[in-house]
Amino acid sequence: MIGSLGGLLRRAWTHPSGRWGALALVVLALVAVAAPPLLPDPAEMPDAVLGATPPSLAHPLGTDQLNRDMLARVVVGGRISLSVAVLAVLVSLTLGAAVGLVAGYAGGWVDAILMRGVDAALAIPRLFVLLLLLVVWEHIPLGALILVIGTTGWFATSRLVRGEVLRLRHEPFVTASEALGATGWRTIARHLLPNAAGPLLVAATLGVGDVILLEAGLSFLGLGVQPPTPSWGGMVLEARPLIVTAPWTAIFPGAAIVLTVLSVNLLGDALQAALDPRGA
Repeated sequence: MIGSLGGLLRRAWTHPSGRWGALALVVLALVAVAAPPLLPDPAEMPDAVLGATPPSLAHPLGTDQLNRDMLARVVVGGRISLSVAVLAVLVSLTLGAAVGLVAGYAGGWVDAILMRGVDAALAIPRLFVLLLLLVVWEHIPLGALILVIGTTGWFATSRLVRGEVLRLRHEPFVTASEALGATGWRTIARHLLPNAAGPLLVAATLGVGDVILLEAGLSFLGLGVQPPTPSWGGMVLEARPLIVTAPWTAIFPGAAIVLTVLSVNLLGDALQAALDPRGA
């Protein structure tokens, strides 16, 4: 498993898009993790009466309508947005992989029941379900938001994993494992899951970009990360009244969203190309 993933990552690194995407994500992650202690408190309002001020040496990205430092808020908002995306994708990946592995390996009525349930869930727009849940659940905590996003996003992953398992189900190494007396769970854990890790990694990478956009959209609607906790979508929402008089309050968090999602998609496309045998 480690060797195959290592080879996949090395092949993705040979793609210019993979290199640029990976480097940009590493820089963004390092800034989000290491920079907040070096920056002003994002909730500090040294002169709220002064309001939004343009970029300057004291505030490289300017300040918002409450005179809070935009650089600190964009960085801390990046930490929140990236954390929500990564953790929600991990939840989706775990649920989707579990259902796909069981459905593909068991087959028969188990596969039929699980996949009909997945088909029914895929027929309902995810955004509609999220809006319904979040409207009912006012002031949702951050942990609950991660769980809600994660548990509504695993259906396509389960179909992907099931397809990989069906492709591998009758390979010689799986048949040999069963002939030697390995249990079904051991065969799944030792042989099927490692060989499905490559497609799962691609799905996870692309999923992070989707969740960043989804969380930003929900926060822009006031249904995601709640103030005073900064998030990129929430910052764009707060900047709406200032879009003409203080455009930097919307431009910088919006640019952060675009840059992050672009970097994730570049890396995901490179991984997908590296996984495709026709491109090898």
